[in-house]
Formats: sequence, structure tokens, C-alpha cells
Amino acid sequence: EEMIETPPEGDDYTYTFDLDEEGWIHGFADLPADYDPEIYELDAEWRPLPDELEGHGLYMQGHNRSDDLFMFQKREIDGLVPGGTYQAWFRLSLASDVPPGLGGVGGSPGESVFVKVGATTVEPIVVEDDSDGWLRMNIDKGNQASEGEDMINIGTMANSNIRPDTVGSFQLMEQNSSGRDFEAVADSEGRMWFIVGTDSGFEGLTTVYYNEITVILEDKNP
Repeated sequence: EEMIETPPEGDDYTYTFDLDEEGWIHGFADLPADYDPEIYELDAEWRPLPDELEGHGLYMQGHNRSDDLFMFQKREIDGLVPGGTYQAWFRLSLASDVPPGLGGVGGSPGESVFVKVGATTVEPIVVEDDSDGWLRMNIDKGNQASEGEDMINIGTMANSNIRPDTVGSFQLMEQNSSGRDFEAVADSEGRMWFIVGTDSGFEGLTTVYYNEITVILEDKNP
């Protein structure tokens, strides 16, 4: 087990999804605005974890026909210092059924599906790009392996907790941003948006459950 750095001191925002979505909103980007719902198989809802696990989570699935599908969850928080700067630390508990080392079309269903986290001053929304008719994010999330100003990579969908005898089942795994410097700025009303998502280079169906999301904000204001 690698050492997990102690989270920073700060305000802890933890969401366990025991009863509902807890204010998180889902979305999909990096696909044509006129995509065919039949072949993309997009789905997102709050639901119980699979039978082999306990608890609930935010379920997301999508078939990456665009070779670039981004599936995300976002949530607004308030009560921060207006215009204030915060150091953000992220931890996710998510369930995947993909063991490491699998091959696949366009890339691996594990190592080529990147888990990203971020926090933004503006609401992350999906907008249609006039130049090519595709749905894109209005924030800089980077793309697949590359990071952006607004989101960083903390892992992939390859789940090392899946052993040969548990292949085919979903298992939980934890990923966090320890050792990473990530600053976020609140808006003039003291609000901020959290965003987590998967950015896929695997041309197949990805399914993920977000079982728990924690963001710790450390106030950097004088």
C-alpha cells in the first residue's frame, strides 16, 4: 500500500450518497450535439451499489463512441470568502469492475479512462462548439491523460482491488490528490463548484459508481 498523505487542515465537504444525490448534478461532454442515444447508452442516476457491495452511489455509464467521452458530476457550495483562494484536496471512493492490464479498442477500459477532479469559480457547463457541433465543457479540464487548469488526474478506472477470483464484480477503490497542489477561487458571492469525472480514451462502455466524494478546502486568505 502506498502512503496516503494526511489531508490538509480545513473544511471537510463529504458526500456519502446514503439517501440521495446530495445536490450533485451529472452531465456528459465531448460528443456530438446530435449524438445517437442508442449507441452512446448514456445513463446516470443515484442507485444502490451492485449486490456485492453495500451502500449507494452516483451511477454513470456511457459508450465512448466519440473516442473521447467525458462523464461528470458537479456540485455547488457556498459560504466561502467572496473571491477567496483555497487549497483543495480530493478523495474519491468509487466502484469499478475493470481489473488492471486489460486491452481494448482505442485503449484499455481501465488505464485509458482517467479520473479527474477539480473545483471552479464558474459553474462547469456543457456548451455546443459552433465550429464542429460538438458538446464541450466551458472549463479547462484537459483531455484524457493531459490535465487542465481546472481539473487534475488522480487515477484511472483500472481497479487493483479486483483479484482473479473477483473478476466480473465491482470493487471499491480509493483515489486522492495527495501531494498535488490545487488552488480554487470562490466567486464574488462566496460560491464554488466541485467537479469529478472520467475522461475516456477507451472506445467501449464505461460504468462507474461514485460511492463517496470528499473535498477539503484550506483557506489561503490572509
